Amino acid sequence: MRNSTRSDVDPFIVMDVMEAARKAEESGRHIIHMEVGQPSTPAPSGARRALADALEDDSLGYTVALGLPALRKRIASLYGEWYNLDLNPNRVVVTPGSSGAFLLSFTALFDSGDRVGIGAPGYPSYRQILKALGMVPVDIQTAAENRYQPVSADLSGQDLAGLLVASPANPTGTMLGHEDLGALIDAAAAEGASFISDEIYHGLEYEAKAVTALELTDECYVINSFSKFFSMTGWRAGWMVVPEDQVRVVERIAQNMFICAPHASQVVALAALDCQDEMRENLKVYAKNRQLMLDGLPKAGFANIAPPDGAFYVYADVSDLGQDSRSLAAEILDKAGVAVTPGLDFDPVRGATTLRFSYARATADIEEGLARLKRFMESRG
Repeated sequence: MRNSTRSDVDPFIVMDVMEAARKAEESGRHIIHMEVGQPSTPAPSGARRALADALEDDSLGYTVALGLPALRKRIASLYGEWYNLDLNPNRVVVTPGSSGAFLLSFTALFDSGDRVGIGAPGYPSYRQILKALGMVPVDIQTAAENRYQPVSADLSGQDLAGLLVASPANPTGTMLGHEDLGALIDAAAAEGASFISDEIYHGLEYEAKAVTALELTDECYVINSFSKFFSMTGWRAGWMVVPEDQVRVVERIAQNMFICAPHASQVVALAALDCQDEMRENLKVYAKNRQLMLDGLPKAGFANIAPPDGAFYVYADVSDLGQDSRSLAAEILDKAGVAVTPGLDFDPVRGATTLRFSYARATADIEEGLARLKRFMESRG
């Protein structure tokens, strides 16, 4: 059967690593998971109780495409709590995870053949979703001196219809402050490019508060998710904030693409927004894990790292260990029993010399993983 050219997208390598780790565990091995960006904790207990109650009292059928009105209103109030912003709930769109928000954003803003800038290293699905929609992802090769974030000068001459930035970023965990984010927003506007801000790791910050693009402009799309801070990866609940004149555009597409985000997940999400104290206890664990990684990775032999401001990743330059991060990751899994992600997922050009380490798991796992990595590196000489 014939396939479309749009279907020719690259695999998500971290999923292949997860499968290799699963097979190793199936054979009886104990694997330390540093490959996946997934909290080891469940959705907040209060949120799970809210769903249990709803299952007794509600059929949980379709919601309107934009999401439960109560959830949209509560998300808007979150911007007052976190950023001191007065956000109109009508601008909030509830989505099937951040992935649904990317599909809606790219479809609403860009035509086939449009060029959309994304930072490299960056989340690989940006690139693949754009390709699947017939658009052209433009990798902006970010520099270590800029903490692997795009800068305004990178946009010049790129002929971009859009720019997507992430802060905190995956895989680096680095963030953009007010000045740098504002400069990118202004540069995109000057180029006539729509601006999309991926903010799914907001709430997971360690030394400074993340800046939302909405503090600087209303002329942007902002994407967020309940997956990371709220520990709800499998529930597939996210949201986006769009300019008022874009709401109906997004709504029409959402009606046809998804009908709505899962009703049960929206119930959990609404209750989760009032369980932030529990989530901040999880953040304390990540903060401890982060310090363990910053201390332990260099001691293990992974010294060239960009200290993360947020999220739960460390990105390491391993060019001194070879030019094939995929083989190196496979060797680490086989010999050390630690699953890590090759950088090829995040940067097709330079990813062969980088690895991403996640510290989202329990502290005991991080400590054991670092000890295994140290022994592995010592055994390599």
